[in-house]
Amino acid sequence: MKKTIIIFLFIIFAFVLNNTNHFCYAAIGDANKPVQLTNPLGNTDDDKDINILIGQIINAVLGIVGSLALVMFIYGGFVWMLAAGNNEKVQKGKDILVWATIGLVIIFSAYAIVKFVFQGLGVPGA
Repeated sequence: MKKTIIIFLFIIFAFVLNNTNHFCYAAIGDANKPVQLTNPLGNTDDDKDINILIGQIINAVLGIVGSLALVMFIYGGFVWMLAAGNNEKVQKGKDILVWATIGLVIIFSAYAIVKFVFQGLGVPGA
């Protein structure tokens, strides 16, 4: 087991070292011109940048969690359909669907509350 872990870590380490040269290229053009990074948010107002970033992170997290709820619906449906008359599996599939529904309600409620609070605070992009 230790030998497998060491080999796995060695492969990952070799992969990381092999790909480090891709991060060295900064820009193509004038060598005397300093490299300038543009703001990915597209906003130059410093006091609102963090608010926009937090709003985007919250929206992304809620989107991912909503996608996981969809996956749980699909999984629960498969468990129920493939139960083949086994009452325990049928109940397990129903339970998964019920808990996925409850999770979806919580996700939508959290999204509504976050959106309401951010609009109340005047955060742009909320």
